[in-house]
Amino acid sequence: MRIALDVMGGDNAPEATMEGAVQALEEFGSDLERLFLVGDENQIEEQLKHFSYAHERIEVVHASEVVTMHDSAVKSVRQKKDSSISRAVDLVKQGHCDAVVSAGNTGAAVAASTIKLRNIPGVERAGIASPLPNEHGPCNIVDAGANVDAKPSHLLGYAIMGAVYARHVQRKENPVVGLMSVGEEDTKGTDFTREVFELLKGSNLNFCGNVEGHDLFESKIDVVVCDGFVGNVILKSCEATAKVMFKWLKQDLTANPVRKIGALLAKDGFLATKERGNYETYGGSPLLGVNGVCIIGHGSSSPLAVKNAIRVAAEAVKHHVNPHIEEEMSRNAKALG
Repeated sequence: MRIALDVMGGDNAPEATMEGAVQALEEFGSDLERLFLVGDENQIEEQLKHFSYAHERIEVVHASEVVTMHDSAVKSVRQKKDSSISRAVDLVKQGHCDAVVSAGNTGAAVAASTIKLRNIPGVERAGIASPLPNEHGPCNIVDAGANVDAKPSHLLGYAIMGAVYARHVQRKENPVVGLMSVGEEDTKGTDFTREVFELLKGSNLNFCGNVEGHDLFESKIDVVVCDGFVGNVILKSCEATAKVMFKWLKQDLTANPVRKIGALLAKDGFLATKERGNYETYGGSPLLGVNGVCIIGHGSSSPLAVKNAIRVAAEAVKHHVNPHIEEEMSRNAKALG
């Protein structure tokens, strides 16, 4: 398969994205036929000098502009038509690539993908599915920031698409779907969430009802739906909490010689726990619902995160996620209105 990488996207670009790209070519072998590196040609060629790679599996596509993290999402697509993210999405639109990966401005990636690729038939709004570490495997929160002003029918769509992704990519036989609320009782929540509850209850999904924050990590749930505002706040709060907890642990465990000895003895355990919640191992989050595969990486993606985002893109293509989504959306057309 062929994947377009927005080389200029992300806090650590282009160094981290380039290193991650080369790692992906080495690790994924013939499954990854070609990587299209999109960005400033001079910078890309300069970075490539530092690596040994299969030249025939890389194609450089020049883009003269870069979308920064402070640029307006829609304006950046319309005004920076030669940006790396726009050119990368164009490669998918034109059929040259099967997927696009970007760790740059999330809003711009969403806007470029929805404007240029359009939505899969039956999909009202695309949603970002971000995996969170759960005791029973990844729990996908949808939407994690693509659409902050959602309608109840949009959340039903997120649930359908999230279940498709969990079933076909993450190999969950009958994905469990929950609705984020302020209590597990059916009557809890706002008028909005109660309306969504009724839609989910009447669907053919394996709906378990309302869920709360703790369920994201300890309950057997594969997909949790919410609007993009709530989802993004949850995601960033979880990331910040994990980061500060390990910072505090490091400070407290090195406070005196006795603690340092104990920490050294338990080092492998601490590292294993850190790895379970490390976003780098998950790589990126699929933008479900657009007529093409788009994977959005963390803004501070490391080479490992970039490599795994490319892996996530390849998995979505390999398991034909979009045709399965179109099929399920058609089957639920009446419920979706």
